[in-house]
Amino acid sequence: MSAGIDKAGMNTLEHDHVFLGADHAVNERRIWLVIALTAVMMVAEIAAGTAYGSMALVADGWHMSTHASALLISALAYLFARRQARNPRFTFGTGKLGDLAGFASAIILALIAMLMAWESWLRLSNPVPIGFAQAIAVAVIGLAVNLISAWLLAGDGHHAHHHGHGQGGHAHHSHHGHGDHAHHGDHAHAKPGDNNIRAAYLHVIADALTSVLAIAALTLGSLYGWLWLDPVMGIVGGLVIANWSWSLLKASGGVLLDVVPHGETLPAEIREAIETEEDRITDLHVWQVGPGHHAAIVAVVTATPREPAFYKDRLSALTELSHVTVEVTRAALSP
Repeated sequence: MSAGIDKAGMNTLEHDHVFLGADHAVNERRIWLVIALTAVMMVAEIAAGTAYGSMALVADGWHMSTHASALLISALAYLFARRQARNPRFTFGTGKLGDLAGFASAIILALIAMLMAWESWLRLSNPVPIGFAQAIAVAVIGLAVNLISAWLLAGDGHHAHHHGHGQGGHAHHSHHGHGDHAHHGDHAHAKPGDNNIRAAYLHVIADALTSVLAIAALTLGSLYGWLWLDPVMGIVGGLVIANWSWSLLKASGGVLLDVVPHGETLPAEIREAIETEEDRITDLHVWQVGPGHHAAIVAVVTATPREPAFYKDRLSALTELSHVTVEVTRAALSP
């Protein structure tokens, strides 16, 4: 069977496994800029909170440090994924680097959340005088930095990507049996595909909310003398980070372990597209290989086998499928 040439001019027997988001390079630059802003404000808040005796301000600074760490890991993941995208040792590309970075960030966040809660508890047991005016001023500046960072990461405001990676929906046929392996490259759906940049965006928004908590605690403390409210907000901030860490662990760990998320309809959609009275799927594996990109291995049993490209064509409407392998076996189907 002739391999043919796809619309990108590449022989369809040869192709890359590049499953990066369309705005990968832009998002990488945005994150590096936000890291610089966050790091400067983080140092200022921790120093000011220590000098003026504000645990809420110190907690907000440590909270910003968790975001800076997570953003740094995200930025390095973007860098490594981009540089190694065509390394043949990564047989399914480097699209999962963002999820690996997220898992590492979640562990760091959990450790810092415990440290924040412990330090706040110690301060609650042994309150110290607070320089409210100075601490509030620094917290307001921190909030402004968070809002600027959120604006930088928001970009066009919706993070919609078209996952066309220049492979033109080509297919190649294996050298054994009815194996077929296909890429569907030009995905025209506008879904938020890059969870790495979305997580960074939500991260700085959460940090902005923590800054608001610090400002509220300091303002009320200065008006009513509630010194206890300051460390309490530090504990609340630690709990918020711990909850975020747990959610991130579950989400990123699930991708790394190829877990099909609750509510994921893609496996059912594949069965609906393939199965008929004559064709039955006996083995199906679906997993994420990058932001907005999924791979699938489909084993079809049928009494009237056709070329794998026939079954692959049935899946062409499922735009999240970027890498498909179809195996066809002749067998009589039981009623």
